[in-house]
Amino acid sequence: MSENYPLIRQAILDRRQVHAIYKGRFREMCPHFLGSKNGRPQALFFQFAGESESGLPPGGGWRCLPVDRLIDVSVHDGPWHTDAHAGRPPSCIDKVDVEIAD
Repeated sequence: MSENYPLIRQAILDRRQVHAIYKGRFREMCPHFLGSKNGRPQALFFQFAGESESGLPPGGGWRCLPVDRLIDVSVHDGPWHTDAHAGRPPSCIDKVDVEIAD
């Protein structure tokens, strides 16, 4: 298991932001689900700032990212970001370990 996994897990439990680099782009995100897809650790984030290969929509957007491919993961205090679709289980995770509590 990557060292990122417990950091992201605790960020979900504490409702804290995660900052990380993915595919060379800095991202500021709020994690909502953590688990695995076909045995590979995955997390669903609401990205509210930073860069994105596909472009970040105004207000932010959902990103399901492989936990082991995130670089320089850090946890930060700050406002929690989400949208109306937050409670839906993601299709990119088939085994949920932890999710944001209502």
